[in-house]
Amino acid sequence: MTTVSNEVPIARRANAIIWVNRLREMAMIPVIVVLMIVGFIIAPDTFLSVENLMNVLQQQSELSLLVLAEACILITGRFDLSLESTIGLAPALGLLVPMYFGLPTVWAVPICLGVGILIGVFNGTLVVRFGLNAFIVTLGMLIVLRGLQTGTSAGKSLFQEPASFSYLGSASWFGIPVSILVCIAAYAIGIVTLRYFRAGRALYAIGGNVDAARAAGIRTGRTVWGVYAIGGFLAALAGVMMAGRLGSVAASQGNGMIFTVFAAAVIGGISLNGGRGTLFGALCGVIVLGLIQNILLLAGVDPLWNPAINGAIILVALILTRLTSGKSQN
Repeated sequence: MTTVSNEVPIARRANAIIWVNRLREMAMIPVIVVLMIVGFIIAPDTFLSVENLMNVLQQQSELSLLVLAEACILITGRFDLSLESTIGLAPALGLLVPMYFGLPTVWAVPICLGVGILIGVFNGTLVVRFGLNAFIVTLGMLIVLRGLQTGTSAGKSLFQEPASFSYLGSASWFGIPVSILVCIAAYAIGIVTLRYFRAGRALYAIGGNVDAARAAGIRTGRTVWGVYAIGGFLAALAGVMMAGRLGSVAASQGNGMIFTVFAAAVIGGISLNGGRGTLFGALCGVIVLGLIQNILLLAGVDPLWNPAINGAIILVALILTRLTSGKSQN
């Protein structure tokens, strides 16, 4: 009876947080509209063309899956910096393992996704079972996984991709790239789960107050473990899509992406403290970054400036969050 009575205020608090987040996420819509107008002014013949917009969305598809994974983890109050290495190592092993063991190439994608899940489970084990700091653990894993990819591939790009790799990154349905459709499906599932299912609302409860969530009967450890596993799966899937789009798995695939991932998440309203933010807002953050990069490219700005611009965007987003909510992100 105590568990049931405790679940009621926890559920109400989680629902209240979700409704507040819905109001905040709508603030990104005017920003996207303004960017569309600016892009049209800068390149009226190119920016709003279907081809250009499809290219923007397809180029952001891998990033969007990483942001989806990171957003879910951040909502629980944890971090995963190793996603940028998983997106490179998982597809590399997906290509190399069948080659070394003489397996059919049809195993490439399952092996890739399995590697991503195992990495997530290992991260979750260190964080949940051993109680280690998530930031430090995943920072170490980022370095280890990057070294494993460089070592197994001998620092070279892998070009011998099976058709399954190429399909997810380059095929189209009804004129829409499959990678975009995969991202739409992934976000739809994530939004519905976090908004209407107990397992999804549990993420907000854990990120808001893990002790209260545990007292309410939520299996906090198992939930966090599952989120890390899903994050690894999404990062591996993003790796397959990137390899298919580019036609190879580069030794540096994913290098530096985690900074852009955090930029998109923060812009979209995901709190670094946990318990706040929505996946729709995170997706809007990805779109905003994609539009900004496309506008800068069409305006002739050197792409080498993108990291500095992304960093500035993070700082501005943090300042705006502080001013609008009265709460810091530290």
